[in-house]
Formats: sequence, structure tokens, C-alpha cells
Amino acid sequence: MGKMVSTRYRLIELLETTDHQYVSGQFLSEKLNISRSAIWKHMKELEKDGYEIEGIRRRGYRIAKFPDKVSANTLRWGLQTNWLGRNIIHKITTHSTQQVAHQAAQENAEHGTIVIADEQTEGKGRMTHQWHSTKNKGIWMSMILRPSIPPAAAPQLTLLTATVLADVIATYTTAEPKIKWPNDLLIQDKKTAGILTEMQAEQDRIQYIVVGLGINVSQSYNDFPDELSNKATSLKLETGEEQKIVQIIQQILMYFERAYDMFIQDGFTNVKYKWESYGYKIGEAIRIRTNGETLDAIFTGIAEDGALLVRNEINELRKIYSGEIEWFRK
Repeated sequence: MGKMVSTRYRLIELLETTDHQYVSGQFLSEKLNISRSAIWKHMKELEKDGYEIEGIRRRGYRIAKFPDKVSANTLRWGLQTNWLGRNIIHKITTHSTQQVAHQAAQENAEHGTIVIADEQTEGKGRMTHQWHSTKNKGIWMSMILRPSIPPAAAPQLTLLTATVLADVIATYTTAEPKIKWPNDLLIQDKKTAGILTEMQAEQDRIQYIVVGLGINVSQSYNDFPDELSNKATSLKLETGEEQKIVQIIQQILMYFERAYDMFIQDGFTNVKYKWESYGYKIGEAIRIRTNGETLDAIFTGIAEDGALLVRNEINELRKIYSGEIEWFRK
């Protein structure tokens, strides 16, 4: 965290702990070891982030209103995590948060660093698909992780992330999400979120993992291109309510940190059961195309390693690790 950013973060913390009371410029100056004029300049920068700052002579400053504008400052305000999101890279516009996160990770960005953008011009989905990332309408974020797990276990983090998004959506909105294996969240059969997990690793050691996620939050019907209008949806469309993007991001970070720490400590079993509680089409027939084979089977859940579990026509249980799945049987 740079010196300027950390000073501003500490300034926000000092204002936050006073419960909306005025804080004197002299007190802030002494605590932060900077001049009164520097305090005033920091306040002006906070106003650019959307904070409404009240300054009264001889009384000091207070924050009158908090913004719902995404920035490093607004995300840190009230974020109750120990390590996730302590370092935030915010971009107004970028090609892809995944690209920025890979570069940061290669430059030794710390575990728990997040990259977030207001807009992506080349958002990445799974299997080279593009993710449509409308400016200020959704959450376009990547997390840099450095777990001490075998590389073969990395795909389990996609499934863990899906359970976190489902929990946050189910808890903080009226929508009822389902997880479509391996990386999509659906509401009423339409996609509202996707996850992309990428890894840099040696044979037996992970250097870093980047978990990217995109969530459609505030889009209206006309925000989606024609080819997605029948396939995609947003939290606003499904709930009829505007959602506060900053608060949703903070909840995701808090839920993810807790779930990740439990996963590192206890393994995948709890994630598996949580995932299956949200699993899309469990108990129903699906068609899978993999390695030149077409398989009709009943989707029964996921295995202990995160693979898709199906039961075929002769009642054999099979694991599927990759393939194109036809979820809607004709």
C-alpha cells in the first residue's frame, strides 16, 4: 500500500471511529503527522471519491454521506477482513482485471490483493468466451491468492467462490441463485455471475492463483447485447431493486476470506455440501460431450475433488472433469 493511500486510509479510519462527530484538523494533523493543509487536500481527494465532507471552522471535519462509488477508499471503509482486500488495485477502465492481476502477481503482489474495475473492455470468461462488462453496472474483480495446496486442488477454488457468491446473493437480496457447474451462477435459469480461475504453478507448487469474478448487478434489459438478452440477467432485474455495489463487494470479500480459511484448514468436504445445496439441475438428466463421447446421464452432485458426478444408463457413477454440457434436454 503506497504512503499516500495508507495516509488516506488512516484518515478514513480516524473519521470512522468518531461516529459521525466532528474531528478537529489539529487532532488529525497530530495523529497522521502531516500538516493541516495536507489534511485539507486529502479531504478534497475523498470528495472526488464521492464522500460528502463537512468542514466547520473550529469544529473540524466529519463525513456526512458515504458514496456507493467503487474505489480503494470506499471499499476499505467498513471492510471487516484480516487479509483479503488489504491491498486494492482499482481501475476505472481496463482490458481485463485478470490481466492486471497476473501482472501484479508476477511483481510480487501480496496474497489477498484484489483488482477491481468500473469497466472491462476485454473481460474474460471461461474457454476464451468474452464477458460483457458494462461500466458501473456490475462487479468486475480478480483476487490474487497464494495458497499452500497442490496444483490439482486449484479448481476447487472455483467451486468455493461460487458458494460464496451464492451465499451473498441469497443473504443480501431476494434472488434465489443456483450454481451451474463449474463456474456460473444463475437466477431463474439466466446467468448473473461467472468465475474464472487461472493459475501459475510448477509441478508440485502453486506460485499464485487469480480468481476472477463478474457479477451483473445494475443492468437493465437494454444494457445487454441482443445475443445475451435471453441468457443473461442482473440482480436489479431479478429483485426489482437497486443494489449497492460497494456493500456487495465488501460482503463477498468477508464471506470469501472466511470460506477460504476454512477450506485451507479443513479441506473441500464442507464446500462440496454447500455447493450441492445450490447445485443447478441436481437429480436431472443432462447430456455431456467430452473427448469425442456423448453421454446422457443423471447429474447427482460433485465429487470430493470437485469433479461433476453423474450416473449413466447402466447405473455407473462417473466423474467428469471437463466437457460441454447440455443442461436443457429437448
